[in-house]
Order: sequence, then structure tokens, then C-alpha cells
Amino acid sequence: MVRYGKEHKSETRRRIIETAGRRFKQDGIDGSGVSTLMKDAGLTNGAFYAHFASKDDLVTTAIADQLKAQAESVVAPAEPGRAGLEQIARGYLSPQHRDSLGDGCPNAALLDEIGRCTDTTRQAYTDGVLVLIDGIATRMAPEAPSSARVKALSLLGLMAGALQLSRALTDSQLADELLEQGVDNALALLDAWQRD
Repeated sequence: MVRYGKEHKSETRRRIIETAGRRFKQDGIDGSGVSTLMKDAGLTNGAFYAHFASKDDLVTTAIADQLKAQAESVVAPAEPGRAGLEQIARGYLSPQHRDSLGDGCPNAALLDEIGRCTDTTRQAYTDGVLVLIDGIATRMAPEAPSSARVKALSLLGLMAGALQLSRALTDSQLADELLEQGVDNALALLDAWQRD
């Protein structure tokens, strides 16, 4: 029997988390069984339990990982102020993001299921969303980010809802128009908040 080092186990765990995150966003949490997730990762079902106690454990870990990645790749690079917020809104509400379920936002893809998950998963989601909204709030009000926290959450809700609706529409022109209107609405909200 071949023994692998800690590094191999860590890399394998990372691969499971990343492939599960993509699969959950594509097929939903309930639509993604352990055998499918492990096949996606190129592993056997038996290997799953060397890394996770249960599917719920993996769901919690994958959701936290997806939100962390979103904060690092979408929010962190954006500059403070309106230009950075516009960059976030335009990237989030783009046809490319809409059409990339597996690589897209866990909010728009999984909100309905996360609300029915375990308390542990919902807490991991809450913690991840707080990092996202704190990043957005820092760009909205660099001098007092806590004052913009609820506004940042509202902005995230607006964007996630517009993205979800756009993904559900079969009329591609209407779906694109919805994304464009979502950007306009996000920017109008930002402008109104700045005047307050």
C-alpha cells in the first residue's frame, strides 16, 4: 500500500473542495452526490471520508472557500470609491459571469439551498458574506466602512438577484437588458448614497 505525505493529502483535499464548489454551483447542492463529486475530482468514493466527515462538512467547507475566492478575486482588487464599485458591479452583472455557473458567484447560484442547509453551513455562509460586504463597504466609505455595511449588503442583494433572474430567463436579449439595468440600478444607488 502506497503512503502519501501530508502535502499530497492537502492537495487532494483542495481538489475536492474546488471541484465540489464548481459542481454545487452548476447542479445545486442537492443535485450533487458524493460519487459525482469524487468522480469530478478524479478520486474514489472511499477517499472522500479521509477528508470530510460528511457531505454537509464538504458543503460548509466549499461554500466558505467559494466566498473567500470571490472576496479575493472580485472585491479585493477593486479600488476604493465609485470607480472600484462600478468595476465590481459591471463584472458581477456581466453576461460572462451569468453564463459561467461553475466559476461564478455562490450567492446567485446557491442562496435558495443555503437557506435550507445546516446551521454550520449557514454560519460559514454568513461569515463569508460578511467578508464580502466589509470589502464592498470599505470601497463605499473608506473612512468609515462600518457605516456602509448595510448598504453594501443591499448592493450585493441587488446584484445577486439580478444575476439569478438573468440566468433564469430564456430570452437572451431580455436577460442582457436585465444585467445592464442591474448595473444602472447599482450605480444609481451608489450615487444616491453618496449624496446622503
